[in-house]
Amino acid sequence: MTTAARVTLIGATGRMGTAIVRAAAPDPSVMLVAAVASLGSKSAGRDAGEVAGTGAVGIRVIEQLPPDLAGAQVAIDFSRPDLTLRALDVCRAARVPIVIGTTGHGAEFETRVAAAAREIAVLVAPNTSVGVAVALELVRIAAQALPAGFDIEIVEAHHKHKVDAPSGTALALAESAAGARGLGAQAHAGRSGQGARQDGEIGIASIRAGDIVGSHTVWFAGNGERLTVTHEATDRAIFARGALQAAVWLAAQKPGRYSMANVLGLKTTS
Repeated sequence: MTTAARVTLIGATGRMGTAIVRAAAPDPSVMLVAAVASLGSKSAGRDAGEVAGTGAVGIRVIEQLPPDLAGAQVAIDFSRPDLTLRALDVCRAARVPIVIGTTGHGAEFETRVAAAAREIAVLVAPNTSVGVAVALELVRIAAQALPAGFDIEIVEAHHKHKVDAPSGTALALAESAAGARGLGAQAHAGRSGQGARQDGEIGIASIRAGDIVGSHTVWFAGNGERLTVTHEATDRAIFARGALQAAVWLAAQKPGRYSMANVLGLKTTS
């Protein structure tokens, strides 16, 4: 029998955190050992399962990440950018791998991840859906195969409470396309006013409305034809299941930086 991976969840009371608690309860491959919220959380001291609406799981929500991560083999972070940097430090010191699903990071993030990845396994996934991981690969193939005359544009939509735009997934899709074409940081968000489209740029339009879970479409538009790659999320549980799958996989990996493509075998190097 395979031993369940011991998981510390950071951001346990947010939208994604509670979805992960619900997904972990019936999953024999994982065992939640700590549920961490932010300082001052109204859920502190409550059972994480009751906060998530799935019934008691025997883990109380705490406000501080334990230095030893409560004996976890891997951490999952869906908190806030500032808390993610703290979590990286704690995980690095404790030699515990971490799955980072938080988005909206500042310039310091990449440097900190690179430093941590020299000592622990770090998986950065702005979207933990397995479908999105495949979409990223499809976008890379299309951008590489289609002539440069095909313009690339991205439209993404999320619920009205999402604070960052463009979404981390939209940026990852843009990076996948730009990388395949040998472009630099060509993506930009939205357009307004006057000005012609520049060759090689990748535009991103963001929609925030209602309770949209997540929608991303990449347009490849040429003369007389269009190709689109679309991913529609209708249930937040897909991200939770993907995050748990990633955590179980990452717990056994050597130090390095990884993505969901590694988890699915679409990419073999860190």
